[in-house]
Amino acid sequence: MSGKKNFLITGAGSGFGRALAKEALSSGCSVIGTVRSEAARREFSAMDAARTRAILLDVTDFTAIGPTVARAERDGGPIDVLVNSAGYGHEGTLEESPLEEMRRQFDVNVFGAVAMIKAVLPFMRERRRGHIINITSMAGYVGLAGIPYYAGSKFALEGISEVLAHEVRGFGIKVTAVAPGSFRTDWAGRSMIRSPRNIADYDLLFDPIRRARAEKSGQQAGDPAKAARAILKVVEANDPPMHLLLGSDALKLARDKLNSLGKEIDTWESVTRSTEYA
Repeated sequence: MSGKKNFLITGAGSGFGRALAKEALSSGCSVIGTVRSEAARREFSAMDAARTRAILLDVTDFTAIGPTVARAERDGGPIDVLVNSAGYGHEGTLEESPLEEMRRQFDVNVFGAVAMIKAVLPFMRERRRGHIINITSMAGYVGLAGIPYYAGSKFALEGISEVLAHEVRGFGIKVTAVAPGSFRTDWAGRSMIRSPRNIADYDLLFDPIRRARAEKSGQQAGDPAKAARAILKVVEANDPPMHLLLGSDALKLARDKLNSLGKEIDTWESVTRSTEYA
């Protein structure tokens, strides 16, 4: 990678965060990674003693994020790339899932990411350069049954990313929302919170979905290392995309959604146009 960059990656202890940290290090870059335990901190630091720095940080500890990022800038040098990878999945039908689970889902997947962005932006804006990458999901494009809170959080992050890209483009800062499909991470395993079932009316719809997702965990087609290499290509690009899908399943679902949406818009166009003053 030309011009070795300094990455700040949240959720660097596992999943896409860890895969990206490995690839960035192999490309000669430096990586500051946030982790949530002392054991994870030691393991992450051991990846490369000279070019890694692990920080204990829970992205829902919003008051700690600003000072933590400021120290990272001071001690580790200018942050060129922020990658918001910290997150988890919540599974359960909307009616069966407590509101508290939704708050927690949004605190981690949305508010945590935005808090990190707000902490990094003043430094990037002053330097007139930087790249913010938000890891979203194909569920941020398509409302898949059984994960309403997760999909909602990723739809939100997609929208925030798009608006942010317009706001900071004039400062030389780039923003990319990366939407992976099914990859062999812990998302459907230990990183998934599942609300208990209690309404029989949803059995026919949801039980097969929950069973298939659990059975598929660890067998997904997506390779996290290849995803990480794709993200590095985006970072190196002079004109990176605002949105990037990863995986054939994500591509198919997004295209199907766009086709369906286009047909629905056409079908209801007369009603859409009927709401204006004559």
